Amino acid sequence: MHRNPLPALTLLLTTLLAPALAAAQTLVFTAIPDEDETRLQQRFQAVADYLAETLEIEVRFIPVTSYAASVTAFRNNQVQLAWFGGFTGVQARQLVPGSRAIAQGVEDPDYKSYFIANQATGLEPHDGDTAPEGLRDLTFSFGSQSSTSGRLLPEYFLREHLGGSPDELFTRVGFSGNHSRTISVVQSGAYQAGVVSYKAWENELEAGNIDLDRVQVIWESPPYPDYQWTVRGDVDERFGEGFTEHLQQALLDMEDPDLLASFPRAGFIPAENDDYQEILEVAQSLGLLD
Repeated sequence: MHRNPLPALTLLLTTLLAPALAAAQTLVFTAIPDEDETRLQQRFQAVADYLAETLEIEVRFIPVTSYAASVTAFRNNQVQLAWFGGFTGVQARQLVPGSRAIAQGVEDPDYKSYFIANQATGLEPHDGDTAPEGLRDLTFSFGSQSSTSGRLLPEYFLREHLGGSPDELFTRVGFSGNHSRTISVVQSGAYQAGVVSYKAWENELEAGNIDLDRVQVIWESPPYPDYQWTVRGDVDERFGEGFTEHLQQALLDMEDPDLLASFPRAGFIPAENDDYQEILEVAQSLGLLD
């Protein structure tokens, strides 16, 4: 009786072709749209080129229109890797079991928010440990509803320090969508005060987009963990065993000042899911996460 050679042949072909099939796959990544979208595209295309060369696979960056869209794209496997904020990363990892935070900026374990105010309010910079009382009864703009530095932690600090929800503390509350727009609406006077990522403020200041005669920083928040690279847990199945560690190392080895300026970060260090336990607990306390 002759043995059917097809199963053995199929196994042999699969083994031989696996590396080629993995190489033919495309790693797609995105980033939360925390600043002007045009600049994001320019920033992350260079990162895609670096990863493609280092990993020896095709890598593509796709922009998204909102923080929520970045989480949805990750959940639906439209992207396998994302540069998330603290909160969006927690959301994504809860929706995709097995996904991992693998790298964060050197600055990200001790991130902070800047509370800003239009100069017409007369508010002066405040060096205290708690949010300034002078914010009460102003109009106030957050960034995205899912932003860690532009909504989640600032709202937590406001509730803890001033003893009320945003609707109770302010005469009008808005969500600009990103940090750049928050600075714009406070600078213009459309809102009297707001809160932004300190990195976004520094970027806009360096770019010449902030008029300090019209808007200023009035308070710096306590530190908290924020941005990170998160990867889906199934990438090793798709790109080959050990791919997650190879990808993590590529991010940790990113040293080109021009690439790091895209974030901007001094460099990257390892990260893990437990680093963001504080974010998870704050989100749950505010009713923003089940």
